[in-house]
Amino acid sequence: MSSLVTTADVIIIGLGVHGSASAASLARRGKRVVAIEQFGERHTRGSSHGRTRMIRRAYPNPVWNDFVAQAYDAWGALERETGHTLFHRTGGLYAHRGESQLQSPRSEVVHDPARMAELMPALRVPAGYGAVYDPDAGVLEAEYALGALRSVARRHGAELRFDEPVIGWDSTAHGVEVRTATGIFRAPRIVVSVGSWAAQTFSQLAPLLEVWRILTLSVAPGQRAGMPPQLGAFSIDRPEGLMFGIPDAAGNGLKIGVDASDVWDPNVPVAPPRADEIAMMRDLMATRVPGIDTTPAEATACLYTMTEDKRFIIGPLADAPDVVVVSACSGHGFKFGGAVGNAVADIVEGTPREDLDFISTSRRGI
Repeated sequence: MSSLVTTADVIIIGLGVHGSASAASLARRGKRVVAIEQFGERHTRGSSHGRTRMIRRAYPNPVWNDFVAQAYDAWGALERETGHTLFHRTGGLYAHRGESQLQSPRSEVVHDPARMAELMPALRVPAGYGAVYDPDAGVLEAEYALGALRSVARRHGAELRFDEPVIGWDSTAHGVEVRTATGIFRAPRIVVSVGSWAAQTFSQLAPLLEVWRILTLSVAPGQRAGMPPQLGAFSIDRPEGLMFGIPDAAGNGLKIGVDASDVWDPNVPVAPPRADEIAMMRDLMATRVPGIDTTPAEATACLYTMTEDKRFIIGPLADAPDVVVVSACSGHGFKFGGAVGNAVADIVEGTPREDLDFISTSRRGI
């Protein structure tokens, strides 16, 4: 191992959306940041790659409302900072059997099929389903957003190191020492945002987390049925697992996905969708968005790291307070990227975030 020693105010391990957002937020505040990622800058082994993500205000519990608002504010601030459009407001329709817990300050509960058709003409909701309409939902340009966060981090002096696996770290009298094949990095605090590797990194997280392989299918852009105002963001509750859809809001093509699939070992590269899985997704798309050409433009698989209640785990560890964990975003974490980065920066600086007690490490007893 090289004897090179680098010092920083904060070391970040993992440069998915939350590690990148944390690097940007901390660097903006004048912190010396070194961020280390085991894979290359455009890797597809985690949960942050891909062109688009959904964003919505409608959430199952009002405890999320303030954090959702912070997320919208953070993306707006990043748009102004970079001069790039990252969010496209399309509205969202979330269909369900029985009563839904989804709510937001401006959401509308819909039971009339005619009203559903008025709100989203191209979507076919199953008979007997209700829905919640969120006028503020839409599409994030995820690939550009991730690049924007990294650009901001670098512009403010953060050092982002890719293709550099961490060998290990230890607590010291002055903070934490992180070791890689190229050297030693020392800082008073580290932020660990390693996505699907969290359970393998922290034994106390292992009983709480499960990694899922998730399937998505995108079709050719420019199809009227897949574009606003005919179609917005949507989801449809199914016994087999949630189906979600992200409309073609910026030339990326309609994308659908299914939320429940195989439990997966993140050390094994995620297997691409099989022919039968692609056929299943094409059938779903054709049924729910009639008239769309379902010929795949892209069929991919990625990883979600799930908790039983789908709430995140963010905060310092009780037995290692110099270590801040950002984990388990349960398939709905990308939309919170900027807000998570700001929260991590507050935690590192010692600013209380009681508003995040509902997703804190202390709530989990760790």
